[in-house]
Amino acid sequence: MVTRLVRAPRIDFSALRRELALPDRFPPAAQREAEEAAAAALPDRPDRTDIPFVTIDPVGSRDLDQAMCLSRRAGGYRVHYAIADVAAFVRPGGALEEETWRRGQTVYLPDGNVPLHPVALSEGAASLLPGVTRPAVLWTIDLAADGATERVTLERAAVRSRDQLDYDTVQGQLDAGTAPEPVALLPEIGRLLTERGLDRGAINLPLPEQEIEPDDGGYRLVLRAQSPAEEHNAQISLLTGMAAAGIMLAGRVGLLRTMPAPDPEAVRRLRAAGHALGIPWPDGAAVGRVIAAVDAADPRGAAFLDQAAELMRGAGYTAFDGTPPDDPGHGGVAAPYAHVTAPLRRLADRYATEVCLALTAGQEIPAWAREALPRLPKTMSGTDRVASAAARGAVDLAEAVLLRDRVGQAFDAAVIDVDAPRKEGPLPNGSPLGRGPSLQAAPLPNGEPLRRGPSLRAAPRPGREPGGTVALDDPPVRARCTGDLPLGERVRVTLVTADPDSRTVLFARAT
Repeated sequence: MVTRLVRAPRIDFSALRRELALPDRFPPAAQREAEEAAAAALPDRPDRTDIPFVTIDPVGSRDLDQAMCLSRRAGGYRVHYAIADVAAFVRPGGALEEETWRRGQTVYLPDGNVPLHPVALSEGAASLLPGVTRPAVLWTIDLAADGATERVTLERAAVRSRDQLDYDTVQGQLDAGTAPEPVALLPEIGRLLTERGLDRGAINLPLPEQEIEPDDGGYRLVLRAQSPAEEHNAQISLLTGMAAAGIMLAGRVGLLRTMPAPDPEAVRRLRAAGHALGIPWPDGAAVGRVIAAVDAADPRGAAFLDQAAELMRGAGYTAFDGTPPDDPGHGGVAAPYAHVTAPLRRLADRYATEVCLALTAGQEIPAWAREALPRLPKTMSGTDRVASAAARGAVDLAEAVLLRDRVGQAFDAAVIDVDAPRKEGPLPNGSPLGRGPSLQAAPLPNGEPLRRGPSLRAAPRPGREPGGTVALDDPPVRARCTGDLPLGERVRVTLVTADPDSRTVLFARAT
């Protein structure tokens, strides 16, 4: 669902690519390995092409990691979730595996992605494209009528997707009651899983995302709210990730995606901010349920959700072999969780999946997978930073190009964040209103590429004029603004700076 968009001229992202040292090609040996693997015959495995899988991805996607088929069964539901079997194409110890470790994950930019694997695999032989048989890792998860997981099986299989769907199409079909059978149950199952998550204490920040899309020789900057179909689809991925975590914890070896539970002091500050912003917080209500009820389109709601991002700190990867970690949970999921559903785009998923396959089959974990586990957290942490910087830098550049000829003009905006004052009066419950340290968002649990979300700012640096972050009504820009800013209120701001070279946009509150 497009909330707002604005068209921009052609933008050169090459400087950003150089700044981040993004590779522009694969080494010849790695490319050759990928092409040979793509041309090889399919490995012998159980035939599950009778299951009518479909994929749901953004329009135009070619690197299709997941395909689903949802059905009813006696007393509940069955989730068939096929994940691209990348390990069938990447030879351990080869040049291609080495290069994927250097890249870590696919980095998405408006003028083309920097893939984890050569396109012969990522958009070809390993991708779950429609109408062709592909090797996959097939998760079969049986759910009770209330969405509780009752049984999980895992196998290598040959699958065939019937159709490639996109989120808007699926949402339209669901609204009209014409969704194809494999996804017709998506809202029903998705809502059950969401409710179970909220009951556990899960937190989901329903924030619109800034995206840059090609548009008639240039680009357009889009503020896009997640559709219900996307949210329900993410629940299927989360379900699978929790199943994978359970398998690895039971087997006492694996790789988890972890994050501490929200800090009680951060929750106290958020409650204080909610009081000041007029956000209802009933007695005894869990923070996740309060957040889920907030309207992100309302300025005060957007400011509250921006403050809530402080709860989502410290995401990382935790490897273990023998003794499970003391705290194996993910604070946002409110349960142990692992990344296994995006192996075409994320390195760690290939190895965690291999561990799960061996454990469920009662077999020895391949040495190449087990030995990789302790090295993955550092590699993934580094590539997460690169992917985040690329997404953030691309939006910063697009905003600056879009606004460079409008310096001095005034705009309507909502204040979504304010600097933490050095000396401040308390809110009604005694907590200061300002934000804490600068944060970096973690990748989405469902494997989607990081996009720039709310601006996460620190307290003002010495010598810098206090201010905060504003979200313009039109164009859909979020940027720093100086001046006395009332959190959650609408203000008039003047554009002071829009510099594409430094990718800087700055506003000042209009007097």
